[in-house]
Amino acid sequence: MRKINMMILALSMSGSAFAGGMNDDPFLFMLKMDKFELRDADEGTVLVWDAQAWAGKDLNKLWLKSEGERGEEGTEEGNVEVLYSRAIAPFWDLQAGWRHDFRPTPDRDWAAFGVKGLAPYLFEVDATAYVGESGRMAAALSVEYEYLFTQKLILSPELEMNLYSKDDEAVGVGSGLSDLQLGLRLRYEIVREFAPYIGVNWWNKFGKTADYAEAAGGETSDVEFVAGFRLWF
Repeated sequence: MRKINMMILALSMSGSAFAGGMNDDPFLFMLKMDKFELRDADEGTVLVWDAQAWAGKDLNKLWLKSEGERGEEGTEEGNVEVLYSRAIAPFWDLQAGWRHDFRPTPDRDWAAFGVKGLAPYLFEVDATAYVGESGRMAAALSVEYEYLFTQKLILSPELEMNLYSKDDEAVGVGSGLSDLQLGLRLRYEIVREFAPYIGVNWWNKFGKTADYAEAAGGETSDVEFVAGFRLWF
């Protein structure tokens, strides 16, 4: 219910009508850090970020997204996306734009097409297909759910996966299902805009992606304890 009430409030602010003759479709913006956390990994402590920002009106928005990992030897994975977003249904947006993978090197550029919204039973879904150079294609899926113990104590299970159409040995990616992550985080909202959390994260690499990681002396699977915070404004 908390999620529904927040969305209804957002729609009422950005949609229909403001009393007193105010703009009924104002220009709005939001910055959200879904994850900013330290992970206790087998290869050392890893800093992970997952951030999003948008600006625009009710139907049309510009989105910026970035996520990545930084270990003891520097940034190991990182990307940024710039997307045009169009509302196509209540709580659902169609998105299209560009993604740049700046780590690992060599960097890669992709055209991006996807949907983002709230599926039945209040699952938050972010699904995107990518088209890159040399006929490369990829897909990413993120699904998250929130279980409220109280209005402030919230448990969030999450699933993330990536798929690729071709082997790309230069960046250590194999065709098919490349990697899968399952996370479970328990956060406490000191205020609604700021919430520290703890949790556990499991990830696994598959197929050629795992083979490339092993050949480079890296891990192919790990269970990590995490601690971080989530904020938005």
